[in-house]
Amino acid sequence: MLGGVQHSAAGAGPPIVVMGVSGSGKSTVGAALARRLRVPFADADALHPPANIAKMRAGEPLTDEDRHPWLDAVGEWLAEHSDGGVMSCSALKRTYRDQLRARCAPIRFVHLSGSPELIERRHVSRPGHFMPTALLTSQFDTLEPLGPDERGVVIDVSGTVEAVVETVLARSGMTDRSPHPNS
Repeated sequence: MLGGVQHSAAGAGPPIVVMGVSGSGKSTVGAALARRLRVPFADADALHPPANIAKMRAGEPLTDEDRHPWLDAVGEWLAEHSDGGVMSCSALKRTYRDQLRARCAPIRFVHLSGSPELIERRHVSRPGHFMPTALLTSQFDTLEPLGPDERGVVIDVSGTVEAVVETVLARSGMTDRSPHPNS
């Protein structure tokens, strides 16, 4: 079970949003989790309009107004994959998660959490991403943890990708659909 939502091997269950600050491993963990569950994966970064990417590249944090159309596109993808899918998306604020739930009510969240020092080390080692390390502070300042009424789990990211995925599967009751444990 992931926050009170159970599903069987016959159905992948509601879509999952792997959330957290930039550099927490959302895309890497999300893709690995989707492979294990044998469901589609998408990275919300690919849905940002060019103006948002330009703003972040320039070191400017996005405003809520910048995020609304992007979150609508993310919510649309989730609704299209209501029978199972994994989306990596920062979803830092409760209002952003509410906007996603307005499009796809049964979604579940996997909040990847780590210390600012760990996340910064990972962020610095990430080549070619449009999000500069200078914006990490604003991401941590914006982050609102999952509320007790939100379906999801908080997972520490200090381990390997495989360990994080194993923890997600163990804590959520999701069925591993991969033919081999580490495929």
